[in-house]
Amino acid sequence: MSEGPVPAEAWKTVISNVPLVSVDLVVETDDGVVLGKRENEPAKGEWFVPGGRVRKHEELCEAVDRVAESELGCSVAIERQLGVYEHFYDTSEFDDTGGKHYVPVGYHVSLDSGAEFEPDDQHSSLQTFQPPFEIDLHPYVEAYLDDAGILG
Repeated sequence: MSEGPVPAEAWKTVISNVPLVSVDLVVETDDGVVLGKRENEPAKGEWFVPGGRVRKHEELCEAVDRVAESELGCSVAIERQLGVYEHFYDTSEFDDTGGKHYVPVGYHVSLDSGAEFEPDDQHSSLQTFQPPFEIDLHPYVEAYLDDAGILG
């Protein structure tokens, strides 16, 4: 089973020194792609795909399930793995860590039939968007949507 949250000082040390392995979810529904307006760094204020770090001893598919439950409030079905990416940010939740470095594994997923989603405390809103997107897409989100075949 996976471990819970890392204590703040230890987490700061990790962020300062180690890339973070994570999963990011391109969630597709009949109404479009689900994006969340981020409330925390990095990418605060951006519309971004749901995602989160992989915990020690947690398999990637377990991380996908946990992240979907915690960030969307529902379960998803994995359609396919999109690949491994690298994300570099100048910011993090700490001022003196030199930003964050993620190594996310992207997944194209769908909501289980009849599922409804609701935002967690990391997002001010969750909304579905359809191409052509009328919002500015973060470059990392755009790469996911392109690889998922959603941009056209």
